[in-house]
Amino acid sequence: MAEAEAMYRRALEGYEKAWGPEHTSTLNTVNNLGVLYADQGKMAEAEAMYRRALEGKEKAWGPEHTSTLNTVNDLGVLYTDRGKIAEAEAMYRRALEGKEKAWGPEHTSTLDTAWGPEHTSTLNTVNGLGFF
Repeated sequence: MAEAEAMYRRALEGYEKAWGPEHTSTLNTVNNLGVLYADQGKMAEAEAMYRRALEGKEKAWGPEHTSTLNTVNDLGVLYTDRGKIAEAEAMYRRALEGKEKAWGPEHTSTLDTAWGPEHTSTLNTVNGLGFF
């Protein structure tokens, strides 16, 4: 994990120098660093990265772009892990509504349930619903 963090940090610094802090490639790296921090249990750092990525993606692509919505969903997962259930639900609902608009209600990227009742993605969704 330490090596991955060093690589993401290096990439982030390079993207910021080459394209600036609000370029979409920079923001994707910011989001990836948030995922890594969440995996490491560094929840405050993860939230800061997700918030930065979300703000930038909303400016660059708009609030309903699928990349923006992926970061919204990442925040939902983080809030669930932190016990912030109301905030998590708001993020999940926003992501779901946006993805339904973008891809339709039956698309696998919208629901992650098209693989059947025993698939791990389906079970993750069911598990997530258990928080509400």
